[in-house]
Amino acid sequence: MTPRTDAPHATRPARSVPALRRTLALIALPALLLASVVLSVGTGAVHLAPLQVLSVLLDPLGVPALAPYDEQQAAVLNVIRLPRVVLGALIGAGLAVAGAAMQGLFRNPLADPGLLGISSGASLAAALSIVLGVHVFGAYTLPVAAFVGSLLATAAIYLLAQERGRLSVPTMLLSGIAVNALCGAGTGLMTFLATDEQLRSITFWQLGSLGGATWPAVLSAAPFILSGVLLLPLLARALNALMLGESGAAHLGVPVSAVKWTVVGLVALSVGAGVAAAGAIGFVGLVVPHLIRLLVGPNHRTLLPASALLGATLLVLADLLARTIVTPAELPIGIVTAFLGAPFFLFLIRAGRGRSAA
Repeated sequence: MTPRTDAPHATRPARSVPALRRTLALIALPALLLASVVLSVGTGAVHLAPLQVLSVLLDPLGVPALAPYDEQQAAVLNVIRLPRVVLGALIGAGLAVAGAAMQGLFRNPLADPGLLGISSGASLAAALSIVLGVHVFGAYTLPVAAFVGSLLATAAIYLLAQERGRLSVPTMLLSGIAVNALCGAGTGLMTFLATDEQLRSITFWQLGSLGGATWPAVLSAAPFILSGVLLLPLLARALNALMLGESGAAHLGVPVSAVKWTVVGLVALSVGAGVAAAGAIGFVGLVVPHLIRLLVGPNHRTLLPASALLGATLLVLADLLARTIVTPAELPIGIVTAFLGAPFFLFLIRAGRGRSAA
């Protein structure tokens, strides 16, 4: 089956979105993210009211407390909840921006970072390290293995997608599907060979979790994730031109091949770091860009930063649900995002059939 590269949002004339609507969206989305962060860090076994949360956050700046709080509440917020929320926001932003960039690059509304095999490559490497008992880097062995696995999978796809020295996007998609299947089979084999304890670790890591978030984990993942979040929007003009097709973009002076390599490299870096820090979290890169496209239109100058903001908000709220909905246990966050994303994926398929029949 050959992937479609003539996505409706790429080939049909885009409906004009009023500038006021885009401006309001870019004002509302940061406020929504801030509200979700305050709500998330304040909710749990130790409750903090919004004014107490703001008081703890503003204390290092010397701002007088807006509401009284005790040392236990401050410690819970600063040491446990805040690194978890910050890591979730970073990973959500990275996945959403990567998804938006890939959909623009492939001109396919179903493109997702998982199609490049990044998540499955990371999963296989992590499962290998668990089953083989590798502890070379101590507590960082699993994230390092996942990151290396994601890079190796991406490098394999780069090589497979080469056609006469050029990077073929359709071949890259097909290669991604093949690498996904191969890595999935390898992960299945590791699951079969794992002991009961190892099987539990593999399962929770595959489903994703922010439960192990610490400030060192945040600081180690942030530079890689932020490289994608901050640099991919700089390619907005090129991605807009690619919506006309590669030939059209080349006639507009866009270095198409260089843009392809840059986008894929930044996506691999950002998503690979996210997967290494919190495991495989699906559907964020698929759902968020579509929601933002409905809100602000297909212009990547607005689409990419708005996707980052909504992706961060969505994952912060999904993590809040994951750690509170079955208290005192914790639900893997990948299950929450799958419940949100899978119905939307089916909606896209149905909508695509409707347009084809029209």
